[in-house]
Amino acid sequence: MFTGIVLGTAPVVAIESRTQFRTHTVRLPAAWREGLEVGASVAHNGCCLTVTKLAGENVSFDLIAETLACTNLGALTVGSLVNIERAARFGAEIGGHAMSGHILGTAPIIDILDTPNNRTLWFQLPEALSPYLFTKGYIGIDGCSLTLGEVRGSLACVHLIPETLSRTTLGTRQIGERVNIEIDPQTQVIVDTVARLLAARGVVRTAAEPCADQGGGA
Repeated sequence: MFTGIVLGTAPVVAIESRTQFRTHTVRLPAAWREGLEVGASVAHNGCCLTVTKLAGENVSFDLIAETLACTNLGALTVGSLVNIERAARFGAEIGGHAMSGHILGTAPIIDILDTPNNRTLWFQLPEALSPYLFTKGYIGIDGCSLTLGEVRGSLACVHLIPETLSRTTLGTRQIGERVNIEIDPQTQVIVDTVARLLAARGVVRTAAEPCADQGGGA
């Protein structure tokens, strides 16, 4: 479990690629490695990965075919920066919202509005995720717990403060780049449960209503 409060960014220092499989290594500062062991979970751009090797400040993770297909981690190269979050600990402050680290898909950035000390990013999300998008609802963008500023069907935006811009990769993202998306799990459960109950009672959606049953991710 994660909370979407990113510690900061870490550089990818090595990549080993095999058939539908990849191992990448990131360099983590000492404070982020405290208590870290092989088998621990660490989120990279919001995607939960398992530590497979520790070598000083270098920490390695394996990425299988599903991860490479459903996230933006397969596009990383040596030198790329990733947003890092350690797994949540019971009793610690939760500053964001509960996140599973399971990415449902990626979305391209279609517009960026920069103003002094502010940045607004617009995304084109997959149509299947539109039933879970609500203005002022939660969303995970590259592992960052954010509030949706506005929703227009499958288009949505987030407003970013200077702290988020300086701490994460969202301050340097450009139009056309793809970000990892995780929908708020509670919202997803509620929407899907209501949809199933309505279906069981024979309630038919109109053409204008989204089909929440299409959710579930890539």
